[in-house]
Amino acid sequence: MDKKATQIKYRRTRKKYPRQLEALTRAQEIIFAPFTFQVIASLIDFGVLELLNRKPSDLDEIISSCKISRYCAKTLFEAATVAGITECNDKKFSLTELGRTFLENEMTRANFNFMKDVCYLGASEIEKSFKTGKPEGLKKYLGDYPTIYPALSKLPENVQKSWYAFDHYYSDTCFEEVLKIIFKDDPKEIFDIGGNTGKFENACLAYNKDCKITLLDLPENLERAKSNVPSERCGFYGINVIAPDAKFPEMSGAVFMSQFLDCFSEEQIISILSNIAKYSDDNIHIYILEPFIDNQNFKGAEYSLTHISLYFTCMANGNSKMYTEKDMREFIDKAGLKVKEKYAIGIHDYTLLECIKNEVV
Repeated sequence: MDKKATQIKYRRTRKKYPRQLEALTRAQEIIFAPFTFQVIASLIDFGVLELLNRKPSDLDEIISSCKISRYCAKTLFEAATVAGITECNDKKFSLTELGRTFLENEMTRANFNFMKDVCYLGASEIEKSFKTGKPEGLKKYLGDYPTIYPALSKLPENVQKSWYAFDHYYSDTCFEEVLKIIFKDDPKEIFDIGGNTGKFENACLAYNKDCKITLLDLPENLERAKSNVPSERCGFYGINVIAPDAKFPEMSGAVFMSQFLDCFSEEQIISILSNIAKYSDDNIHIYILEPFIDNQNFKGAEYSLTHISLYFTCMANGNSKMYTEKDMREFIDKAGLKVKEKYAIGIHDYTLLECIKNEVV
């Protein structure tokens, strides 16, 4: 073979169809996404994004103000610019709209910190978690706990902060609308299962001056809630709802669960709902608040929810996920309950399902 033929054989070709090129580019973005994530984290931690949010700056200004090396600055900015986080004009770097989002958008900050502090390292254990059905990332990087829930008060401070910020950001915005719906039937008592830190309890007690509310959660998590809800109208009930011998309190009025059932497997959800029916009177109203995958109007929300399922896989419990409304309706039916009403709630496309006992007309 002559030299010219050899050159032609190994020459890179650009003869690709547009869809193939798009797929190849997207594939490379996915492959190197972990590095892109860490570039953004570094730019935030070094104070670079904050600096550029105030004013465009050249490389020397950035190096001096943020106290980073020239190598660090050049390497980070080359990656950040290709990723669309920063741009450079007349030797001055500035933030793009995408870059500003990581500083100015509360949802993006909550999601980013949750991924960085809670999920990032443990994500490497997803495959093993699927095989064992246990949160192997939690075990390897945060502690040898069966699930993340009884461990929340023991986790490092930054992990706790990011976990609670993520959890509260979405559901807290729903409370005002939800309370109007729950109190339309004038319940004298509300049972909040999985009440966490007691934010809903405080909102409920402020909304209605006569009602009583009981917060049900793991005994390990009740101390924080008790300190957050200093009211005689709030009771506390320690329970592991998936324990074989779980005994619920006798319940009447209304039962509320916010972003709670997605913390359990299909079989566990059916068991929990069945026990709620068992320990409730015939006039009970059961409210399930969830951001169902199939009810999202924003493509980014659907993308986020399906990936949050992987947090449950490797960090939370190993066997739960974000569900569709169709899934949840099947669980409700199998538990001997039925959906009476459905409500669209809040700016994040939450759904509130109001359920009653199946035999109640």
